[in-house]
Amino acid sequence: MILLDTHAAIWLATGHPRSRPLERLQRLYLSPVSVLEVQFLLEAGRLRLAAGRGVEEIADDDRWRLDEPAAARLFTRACELAWTRDPFDRLLAAHALVRGWKLATADDMLLEHLSPTSVLPL
Repeated sequence: MILLDTHAAIWLATGHPRSRPLERLQRLYLSPVSVLEVQFLLEAGRLRLAAGRGVEEIADDDRWRLDEPAAARLFTRACELAWTRDPFDRLLAAHALVRGWKLATADDMLLEHLSPTSVLPL
């Protein structure tokens, strides 16, 4: 099972070349954390999607399923990850660790601090 970090989901949704390693994989999952981060990026003007596309289209994309782990487990595990102050990275890493899934990411901080068996580098 693969949990997409926010950039991985955006890249896959927009056909970015960095998403190619994900295109052939099945059992891709998206965290509600990424849905919120996409909304933040849109509101801050740091992300633009094609006309008519919004956060709902990212959440409901047929290429992945939205996974919703228990919030208490997610936040408890995130409290243990003191190596980042980015709340989205912290929660996404916690989500992958709680589920025992690989996190598809290109984020250097995540790649550095998570076990090589816990990530799919992009």
